[in-house]
Amino acid sequence: MFSEIILSLKAQFKKIMKKLIMFVLLLFIYNVTYSQDKTIDLNLKKDRDMWQSFTYDLGNMAGGMGYAYSRPLYWKKKQLTNLAYVTAGTAALYTIDDNVDSWADGWRNDVPRWITNYGNDIGSPNNNFMLTGAVYLTGLFTENPKLRRTGVLLISSAAASGLLQQVSKRIIGRARPKANVGKDVFDPLHFDRVFNYDSFPSGHVMLGFTNAYAIAKNFDSPWVKAGLYTVGSIPGIARIIDRFHWISDVAFSTAISIFIVEAIDRFLDTKYDEKYNDKRAKQKVAWDLQVTPQSFGITMNF
Repeated sequence: MFSEIILSLKAQFKKIMKKLIMFVLLLFIYNVTYSQDKTIDLNLKKDRDMWQSFTYDLGNMAGGMGYAYSRPLYWKKKQLTNLAYVTAGTAALYTIDDNVDSWADGWRNDVPRWITNYGNDIGSPNNNFMLTGAVYLTGLFTENPKLRRTGVLLISSAAASGLLQQVSKRIIGRARPKANVGKDVFDPLHFDRVFNYDSFPSGHVMLGFTNAYAIAKNFDSPWVKAGLYTVGSIPGIARIIDRFHWISDVAFSTAISIFIVEAIDRFLDTKYDEKYNDKRAKQKVAWDLQVTPQSFGITMNF
């Protein structure tokens, strides 16, 4: 009898979570649909039909990926310094990976299973591209330039981060925590994925936080942004709880997600009239990635 009650509660939790996700998505679509300036037109040809718009967007998705991948060739002192900080921060977390994994043993079973299920599901490629595709197609069919551009940013960023992590984890071949061989074991340079030796970087974290970071660009409220970043962090927490990734995997993947979204966003600024970056100078609250050898995080500056 008691087990049946537990199963019933779990089922109710899953239903509530699905409804919450749908509510957030609808709220996002409503926000970008009704908060925009109705006089905004897309760049270049204003009378582009839907097929032309679709092919134009596909070109920009591919162009955004190429732009993000090529940015390291143009990095200057500031960007190289940020890279050094990310590398140093990841290396510092690497030294305590085993400790964090052992520490999590004391509470991982206390985390509600629906939270970890959500983190694992939302960061999977299939679910991710269903979400990003839905946002883009809604913007395309409703002729909403802001929503459409957001969809392009979401898909391009997810594709860029997804391809990067798939190639990287095959080259690096780091053992997952659940392999129970320690943080220092690697089996690199495999064309095919080796079971439990594909920990670094984390694809779930990159896809999950990429979506949250890109969607947050549509909102001015720091509280909404903080909420989205929190939701976007759940896949990373879930992957640590289920011992799929080390904390250094999660931190590095989060930083790379931010870099990719920012690079592609700047590329899309040259392709669409609807921009997010124009707001930065006017904002009273600014969000920034802060990485130092002693810390890693996102700061809110008043």
